[in-house]
Amino acid sequence: MDFSAILLLITIPSTNELKMFLVESKGGAIACMLFSLLFLGTWPALLTLLERRGRLPQHTYLDYSITNLLAAVLIALTFGEVGKSTFERPNFTVQLTQLKDNWPTVLFAMVGGVFLSLGNLATQYAWAFVGLSVTEVITSSITVVIGTTFNYFLDDKINKAEILFPGVACFLIAVCLGSAVHSSNAADNKAKLKSLQSDHKPRIEATYTTTSTETFTEKGTKDLENGNDTAATAKAGTAHFLVEIENRRAIKVFGKSTLIGLAITFFAGCCFSLFSPAFNLASNDQWHTLKKGVPNLVVYTAFFYFSVSCFVIAIILNIIFLYRPVLGLPRSSFKAYLGDWNGRGWALMAGLLCGFGNGLQFMGGQAAGYAAADAVQALPLVSTFWGILLFGEYRKSSRRTYILLVSMLLMFIVAVAILMASSGHRK
Repeated sequence: MDFSAILLLITIPSTNELKMFLVESKGGAIACMLFSLLFLGTWPALLTLLERRGRLPQHTYLDYSITNLLAAVLIALTFGEVGKSTFERPNFTVQLTQLKDNWPTVLFAMVGGVFLSLGNLATQYAWAFVGLSVTEVITSSITVVIGTTFNYFLDDKINKAEILFPGVACFLIAVCLGSAVHSSNAADNKAKLKSLQSDHKPRIEATYTTTSTETFTEKGTKDLENGNDTAATAKAGTAHFLVEIENRRAIKVFGKSTLIGLAITFFAGCCFSLFSPAFNLASNDQWHTLKKGVPNLVVYTAFFYFSVSCFVIAIILNIIFLYRPVLGLPRSSFKAYLGDWNGRGWALMAGLLCGFGNGLQFMGGQAAGYAAADAVQALPLVSTFWGILLFGEYRKSSRRTYILLVSMLLMFIVAVAILMASSGHRK
């Protein structure tokens, strides 16, 4: 046997000797956070795109929920099954059989999934009122201000407090700037609409009143998958552009108070701020709810239970919203949902991106601390890029709006950099 073959036998362990794959290095954790940031910043743009093209959010969210759960199952059956199962690190399928022993931490994981599902559902409506960019900045900043503080103490202060909390303060400033951007942009849009000639006003009012009372049927009039809907000819940022969006979109916002959007956004932010601490408790059992000798939930098993509860809540609420819609949306039915294939591919893709994004966030958090993993809340930087590129947000806005927008994004960048710098290492 030659030397290279001997070297391979020495350096490559047998399958039985392999341990379960877990991200344990700081570099690996940061890599997970960066990929998570890209995925979590992109899926909201896909759902916003479909809403602006007229697809009912109930239909979109039902599709999204299916692949969101699928992503968790794929992660659990791959990463969660790699290597030999041990007492300290049981494989996914082994740990599923231990429910009678680890049910307290399973409940924490499922509570976290409920919070995430409620937050995601709320933001789907907030995007229509507040815009993709500002919604993501406010919800992400609230998540960091509240959730990161909880995670810091749950993780036994493994993150550097002198770096972490100045970053949290920057996020708090970003919340205030985000609210100011929304207020300024709403004033800009109002001024643009006032500039329209009087013959356009009946069209706006008619759209708002008739669309809210119609019933969605299985018949589709647009190809939402490819964007071949009725004309989008007006230039982005103009009053005519705003009217065209209102005519096509599913959620009608003209004539409604901007406070509705902000209230939904702040509710979503509070929900988001609690799902990560709940998952932290599920995978690390800081409150000692498990009996002595019972192993903690492996991150992949915790993520599976987390995603199952997220899926169940989403399905229940959205089926209710099909028949009892909110915010003036048209009624639909489960039969109409099954027949609505327009844009379904984008909705399914959004679910996969969100599922893998959340999974990577938790994998990184288990290694570097969940407080530092909240750096993925920089996702509004990605969402703002898509908002400006795809939806023409802030085109032809006032100088004041542009100054506030740039200030918000700069503060966000600073906050994220500080948060990543605070990363520690779980012992």
